[in-house]
Amino acid sequence: MRRAVLSFAFLLAAVSVRAQDTRPTFSVGTATAARGTTAMGSLVVPAASDSGLRIAVAVIHGARPGPVVAFVAGAHGTEYASIIALQRLISRIDARRLRGTVVIVPLLNVASFLAMKPHVNPVDGKGMNGVYPGDSVGTQSQRALALITREIVIPSDYVVDLHGGDLDENLRPYSYWFRGGRAAQDSASRALVMAFGLDHVFVNDVNPDAPNAGRSLSGQALVRGKAVVVAEAGRSGIVTPEDVALLVNGSLNVLGALKMTDRLLHAARRTTWLGGGGRAGGNWSARVAADSAGVFIATATRDQRVRKNETIGYTTDYLGRRTGDIRSPINGLITFIRGVPSMWPKATLVNVAPILAAPPAWVAP
Repeated sequence: MRRAVLSFAFLLAAVSVRAQDTRPTFSVGTATAARGTTAMGSLVVPAASDSGLRIAVAVIHGARPGPVVAFVAGAHGTEYASIIALQRLISRIDARRLRGTVVIVPLLNVASFLAMKPHVNPVDGKGMNGVYPGDSVGTQSQRALALITREIVIPSDYVVDLHGGDLDENLRPYSYWFRGGRAAQDSASRALVMAFGLDHVFVNDVNPDAPNAGRSLSGQALVRGKAVVVAEAGRSGIVTPEDVALLVNGSLNVLGALKMTDRLLHAARRTTWLGGGGRAGGNWSARVAADSAGVFIATATRDQRVRKNETIGYTTDYLGRRTGDIRSPINGLITFIRGVPSMWPKATLVNVAPILAAPPAWVAP
C-alpha cells in the first residue's frame, strides 16, 4: 500500500499548475462570476443557415487565484448519466473555498437531447464531438463548436470531457489517457486520469501534428497544449446513482489533484490498461459494425473477456430468421456492446479492447 501511495503522489507531482488566473471576474457567454461566486448563463449560437442555439453554462470563480478547468458533457445528447453528473457537480463546488475557476457545460447537443436522437445533432446531422474547432459561418454544430473552442477550450488550462453509453450502447465505465508525445503534457494528463479514479483506462495515441488531430474536444484540447481527461459512465439511457457518482466523484478528484480544493485523495485502485486508438504498442481497440439492417441479439455482455472468433451475438431478419453470427475480432474485453436489437448498416455492434500489461511507449499514429 505504501508503494501505491508513493506512486500516486509522484503522478500528482507531474500536474504542473499553470499561471494563476488573477482577474476579478470571469465570463463565459452571458455568465459573469465575481471572485467567490457562481454565475449561470448561456453561450448563444446565433441563427444562420439553420436555427440558433443556447448552451447552458455555469462559471464558478474561486475566491483565490488558480488554474481554469472546463468540464463538458452532452456532446451526445442521450448520454444522460454524464449530463446529470455535471448538473450535480455545480452545487458540489463552493466558490468561496475554491482556488481557480471551474467552467461547467452539462449539455452541449441540446437538439439531440430534446429529440432523443443518439450520436449526432439532428439539426444538421453532424457529430458534435467530431467537427472541432468548428466554423463560425458553418452549420449549427460547427458554429457551436467554434464558440466552445473560443470560450471554453482556449481559456482553460485543463479540459475534462465526460461521456457514457449512448441509447444503443451497453457500456462499462472507463477513462482515456490521450497522449500526444509531449512528455510534460502527457504526464499531467496521466496524473489527472489516475486521480479521476476509474479502474479501466484506454491508452490513446494522437499525433498532434496530423491534420485531423483536433476534430474531437479531447483532440482540440490536446493540440492546444492542455492536459485532458476523458471519462465515460452510464449506458443505454439508464441513469443510475452509481454511474453518476463515478463521474461526480472523479470530477471532484481532478479538482483535488490540482489543489483547487482540499479534497483528500487516495491511491487509485488497480488499473486495467486497454489498447485504444492510435498505435499503443500496436494494440488496437476493435469494433464490429453491422453490414445490413436487421435485428441484433447479444449473447455476451459488457465487461466480459472474450477470445478471438468467440461468438458474442447473432443477427436475424425481421421474421427472426438467423442471418449470421457476430464474433469477437480480437482477444480482449468487451467495453461496450449494442444494448438494443435495432441495427442498420455501419451501426456499431460491439467494441473489444485488448488488455495491456502496461502502457507502451507513445508512437505517432
